[in-house]
Order: sequence, then structure tokens, then C-alpha cells
Amino acid sequence: KYPHFAVPGPRIDFLHEALRWWDRWLKNKNTGVEDDPAYTVYLMDGVKPKTSYKYRNGHWISFQDWPKQSSNKTLYLNDKSELAEEKTNINKMISSPQTCGLDSGEYCAIWLGPELPGDQRIDDAQSACFTTGELSNQLDIVGAPKVKLKLKSSTYTAQIAVRLNHIHPDGASTRITYGVFNLGHVDGHDTPRRLKKGETISIVFDLDQIAYRIFKGHKIRLSISNSYWPLLWPTPDKSEIEIVEGSIEIPVINGSIENTRNFLPEKTDEPWKTETLREASNSRKITRDIGSDGSILEIIDDFGLVRDLKHDLEIGSIAREWWSIHPDDPLSAEGKTHWTEERSRGAWKTRTETYAKMNSDAENFYIYAKLEAYENEILFFEKEISETISRDSH
Repeated sequence: KYPHFAVPGPRIDFLHEALRWWDRWLKNKNTGVEDDPAYTVYLMDGVKPKTSYKYRNGHWISFQDWPKQSSNKTLYLNDKSELAEEKTNINKMISSPQTCGLDSGEYCAIWLGPELPGDQRIDDAQSACFTTGELSNQLDIVGAPKVKLKLKSSTYTAQIAVRLNHIHPDGASTRITYGVFNLGHVDGHDTPRRLKKGETISIVFDLDQIAYRIFKGHKIRLSISNSYWPLLWPTPDKSEIEIVEGSIEIPVINGSIENTRNFLPEKTDEPWKTETLREASNSRKITRDIGSDGSILEIIDDFGLVRDLKHDLEIGSIAREWWSIHPDDPLSAEGKTHWTEERSRGAWKTRTETYAKMNSDAENFYIYAKLEAYENEILFFEKEISETISRDSH
């Protein structure tokens, strides 16, 4: 969301900041914007995992010469499942169930529901984990951690997901940041290829940018899985991956950094006048069938129905998603969506229903989509699309 109505908070007067910038470079006004720090970031305090927050405690910090004001803390993976300062060779196997990742949250959290990653302990149990001891001092992470791994795959296709987690004294696991890598892209994203079984490959990639404080007495964990559903579509093969060497470079702040950028409190115009006809609601549910062992993630985002009090247009929408998979079968993956859009005014009523489905086998992706358009509950337009896309080209 934009900074003046962002969730979770804090919020700032984004309009003021935008005007300062554009007034300087379009109107040549002296707003002082060119003297602002080169980089300003909100350093979040580490907190217990939750799928939604109203506010994240922390503070703003500013840098004039970034990233020179930081250094890398390098930690190595070892056979004791530790993140340690000594470099060693390891032999660690990963064979995650396809259900690993159900606590990953949304790829793009935007609808204000329970969209953020929850407690990572379930996903951690399905991953190869490497954990530090209790930190002797607090650690301020600012930047993009870099992961370096040497791996062997038992199959021609494979992928990994790497999560950097904050482990609290009671064992709760908060995801700090993460990154994913298709091992078939080891030679470059523009030159994908099939792996050779047992081939040792080296990969280097960044996790997402983050600014996060871990407190003294807490721990850091690196969790590696070879599935991450539904954020990643599974590779066709159920692989085993052997880690033979690994490290992470964590960008940390050198000493304390002050904030030299003072943002004004959020300021917004008076809200558009509407009448709520159906309240908005958001739902996320994971269902596991004990008999079949399959799991379904159901996502329902009802954006409500409102009437514009100026011109009486009624607007409503509902988004629905279902992501199903069996823990032992990557080819069981299926994603389905159903989206309803409503527009009406008085006796005039229109509605569209859109449906989409994706599944795959070892050779192809299968895409199906359908659109239905209604006026006053009478279907007047319908279109279906069905496509087969070769997996070899992706």
C-alpha cells in the first residue's frame, strides 16, 4: 500500500514527500529534497509471527553512503545443523513434502487479511535447518542476505526455497526474508537446462531486501526446502537434494545509525462518501484430508459491496482461490480461481464471473479459463480458453 495508508504501520505523509520531489525537479522550487539522505529505511523490531499486524514497532534510520556503512556477517552450514563461523564441508539431505510452504503467506500481501507468513515451525520441520546459538548482542540486518550453496540433485529438475528465520526463546519462528531458485537455471536464467543426476552445482543468489532487528538471546535459522507450495509450482520430479557446502552473508549495520529524515504524520483527504451494503472480509484456511493426505489452501477475499452516494453506482467483488496438492506427488498440484465482479445502479445490474484452473503433468502445463457476463441475471456473453504449454520451454 502507499505510505500514507500503509498496513501495517507506521504511516507517513506521502503526498508531502511526493510534492517536495516534483516541486524541486518540475518547478525548480528549493524544497531541500536533494539534501535528503541517500537511503532511508524503517528498521523493524523482531516480533512473534502473526499473519497480520496493525503496526510494526521499530524506527527510521538514514544512510548517506550506503552500503559502505554496513558489513557482512558470514555464517556457514555444518553437519550439526548449525550456522557457525567456521567453514566446513557437509552432507545434508533435503526431501521436503510438497506441502512445505503452506505457511508462506501471500506472494504480494495487499488485501489486508491474514496474508503474511505465520509461525514457520511447521515449514521448518519439513526443511533442512541450520541454527545459530543465542546471540550475544542484538543484530540489525539491513540489505539483501546472499546465499551460496553447493548442491547435488537426484533428479533432472529441482528447485529450492531458502528462508532466513528469527527464532524466539520459546521456539517460535518468524520469517525474516526468503529467496527461491530453480536449479535448472544454474547457468543463467536465459539458458535453462536439465540437471545431470549427481552433478555438483554451485549457486549464488540474494534473498529479498529487509531491515530487521534480532535481539540479544535470540537465534537465527536458515531453512532450506526443495518445495514451497503454493508460492512455487512444483518441478515434475520429486527430488532429493544433497547440500555439500553452504553459507550466508548477512548485511549488518556497523554501530548505531541515527535518523536524519523526519517524516510528517500521515495525511489523507476526506474519504469518498459511500454506503456499505456488504461488509468486506478475508479468510485463509488450510484443510488436510486425513484419508487421502491431500491438502487444500482456500483463500476468500470478499471486498464487500458499496454504493457511491454521489452517483449511486454499486460496486462489489469477491476473489476465491483454491490450491491443492498431495505431499508425495508434485504432479497433483492444482490451482483454481473464481472471481466475481458486480456493478449496478437502480434496476440496471451487471456481473461477471471469471474462472481459471492450472494443473500439469511431467511434459506440459494445462491452463483453462472461462468468462461469463450477465445483465440483470441473464447470461449474454461467454468465452472459454484452454491451452497446453510445454514445460521444456520454461
